[in-house]
Amino acid sequence: MRIRWRSPIRGPWLTSVLGLVLLCALPLVIVTGLLDWVAYGPGQTIPADVGALHLPLLGWPTRPSWLFRLTQGLHVGLGIVLVPVVLAKLWSVIPKLFTALPRNPLRAAERATLVLLVGGILFEIVTGLLNIQYDYVFGFSFYAAHYTGAWVFTAGFVLHVALKLPAMTRGLRSRSFRTELRTPLAQTRSEPPGDLVAPEPDPPTLSRRGALALVAGGSLLLAGMTIGQTVDGPLRATALLLPRGRTLPGDFPVNRTFAASGVALAAVSAGWRLELGSLRLTREQLIALPQHTAALPIACVEGWSTQQTWSGVRLHDLAALAGVPAPTSALVSSVEVGPFARATLTGAQVRDPDALLALRVNGADLSPDHGFPARVIVPALPGVHCTKWVRSIAFTTSGPRT
Repeated sequence: MRIRWRSPIRGPWLTSVLGLVLLCALPLVIVTGLLDWVAYGPGQTIPADVGALHLPLLGWPTRPSWLFRLTQGLHVGLGIVLVPVVLAKLWSVIPKLFTALPRNPLRAAERATLVLLVGGILFEIVTGLLNIQYDYVFGFSFYAAHYTGAWVFTAGFVLHVALKLPAMTRGLRSRSFRTELRTPLAQTRSEPPGDLVAPEPDPPTLSRRGALALVAGGSLLLAGMTIGQTVDGPLRATALLLPRGRTLPGDFPVNRTFAASGVALAAVSAGWRLELGSLRLTREQLIALPQHTAALPIACVEGWSTQQTWSGVRLHDLAALAGVPAPTSALVSSVEVGPFARATLTGAQVRDPDALLALRVNGADLSPDHGFPARVIVPALPGVHCTKWVRSIAFTTSGPRT
């Protein structure tokens, strides 16, 4: 049975308008995603083994302090907001997916790019949304699959744009955007016969301006339910779909609670000591050292972030105390056991005047969930490397340099 597509609003103009939105927004999602891979730093990028897809590892700056908050927030937030646009774009071109492969080599190449483009973007959306919800039903490494999928999608996106840009330009010029926004349902007519236009359209049930309003409304709704995870204050309560977006009054998000970490209470109680080479410092001795306070954000790969006021000992002061006044790297180890229990900081990160071994937050001692007895806070550092429940810091004069 042959499928018959009868929508009178489907056609080159509507497809081109939706395509233009994606053409402007998707490169930002791609670039911020790749920058976030670089942000994890030499030797600890996630995923680590990417073969030929390896990007140049540049020194990730510590300024502005909100840099990772911006890149990761844009990557996740904009990606969510674009979901209605992506689905509308797929709806607008779906007849092409049910037609025979054309014999014209150029048109056949265009159709081939759709496999990479459509498959890639749907894969990225589904795995990204599941990661935000901490739901790994797919059974493989999210990081490796999402990173590889991003390159597959990017290849399809670039090829598709190169082949279809002239057609999109013609489509946009075929009708007046202002006129379409003023055309009510009763006056809505099909576009002239051609690509994607239904040969026997049904009466319209939605105008083109109505379709665009529906898509824009869906994006605005998702934006309203997403922005709260990256904006502190009352808006955090609006992050209804994001498990780390909302917290109890007076608290702020964490990715992993103390109970979930598996850390024994005895390991962070009175017997805890910070190891600095041959030095062993109690928490009381750390508090007796010169303290520094800074308002710094934490931002995580799932897109949530928050800025809090941290107090503790500067990392470069601890390095000097350990006999390494000019460190080029620092290996931070947690009491916790697992893949994220160690992080390597560059020399620039250690030397930043606001890089801290934090002991207090917002004027109170750290809670167990926030890393008591001590945690690392470094400007612009991905949250997973702001190690909690710190056991030791090894400062060295060899390793990642900046």
